[in-house]
Amino acid sequence: MNNQFISIEHLYKTFQKTTVLEDINLSFEKGKIYGFVGHNGSGKTVLFKCICGFIPATQGKIIVNGKILGSDIDVLPNAGIIIEQPAFLAGISGIRNLEMLYMLNNKVDKQVLRDAMKRVGLDPASKKTVGKYSLGMRQRLAIAQAFMESPDILVLDEPMNGLDKNGVNEMRILFQQLKSEGRTILMASHNKEDIDLLCDEVYEMENGRIIRMINKD
Repeated sequence: MNNQFISIEHLYKTFQKTTVLEDINLSFEKGKIYGFVGHNGSGKTVLFKCICGFIPATQGKIIVNGKILGSDIDVLPNAGIIIEQPAFLAGISGIRNLEMLYMLNNKVDKQVLRDAMKRVGLDPASKKTVGKYSLGMRQRLAIAQAFMESPDILVLDEPMNGLDKNGVNEMRILFQQLKSEGRTILMASHNKEDIDLLCDEVYEMENGRIIRMINKD
């Protein structure tokens, strides 16, 4: 059985006259964690934005379950995403923020939101507003938001930002659980230990190119 989920073929992205992604060729299977490493400006975040459909490729194709992104489909379907700083409403609680996002898709089973908050170590009954959250609590809430609707794929740009050591260890366990549930995870991280412990394959980027692939199998 072909387990391929996403295929990227000869992807280029140019802003004005600057090429920020050059000839990217990748494929991702279901139920694996893929790590992306590289210095700031290496192209990781732009690649993630292209995969999500947030910005169009200049050249090449991204194919998701046989459908071409930007042609057959506009955005990456059934995905949970953390790219850059997540935006929450500061004046309401964490659970209320999740409820408002959840209702955008006309979903009503709020128990899944409470369960998601518990899985990231937050109290869904807390009345504390997000504006009073620590950076680590905000990041936990962002992770809960990313997986609360049981997406097929998670695209996570520096998901451990702001977490203390305990928080990092707890999220590593969570990501391994999500992988075991059959989810595909794309993760960019500056923390070598996160990458080494979690990822099945690792791609190193430099100047918009994949310069090295490490298969962890």
